[in-house]
Amino acid sequence: MPRITAQPLTRKAFEPYGDVIEIREDDRHFPINDGTTERFDDLATAIALGEEARVAISMARAQPFQLPHFVHMVERHPEGSQAFIPVVPARFLVIVSPDQRGKPGNPEAFLAGPGQGINFFAGTWHGVLTTLDRQTDFIIVDRKGVGENLKTFTFDEPWEVDID
Repeated sequence: MPRITAQPLTRKAFEPYGDVIEIREDDRHFPINDGTTERFDDLATAIALGEEARVAISMARAQPFQLPHFVHMVERHPEGSQAFIPVVPARFLVIVSPDQRGKPGNPEAFLAGPGQGINFFAGTWHGVLTTLDRQTDFIIVDRKGVGENLKTFTFDEPWEVDID
């Protein structure tokens, strides 16, 4: 069985697949609300392509997975981005695969830490929401509209994912 080890989620490493949503002091930020709040601006871009498409904000309650995790299937959304932002600090796995002529290549795994969320670019092959440690609520920002915006792929052999 092929194996991958999750690497820390960083903006540079995740750059081909999407945005890492997190507060960093070197990001563009400015005070709002009479100076009582610091806004970290434009951390990710939501995309909704196609007929009658719109960006929607939803929530999900994810049950924790045990390690090692086995990736059987990945999916992608060709007409929109998809963001997952935990409501409370939480660790979760982010599984992605590069596109190789319309099919996913070998997957990569990232370990998102407390204070991080992610935004998959439209068309990025990715695994299911894989929270660790405990049940976790997530805010989801993605596309709603007419048309087919979900494609799935099942690997011939599952990939085993673990962390160091």
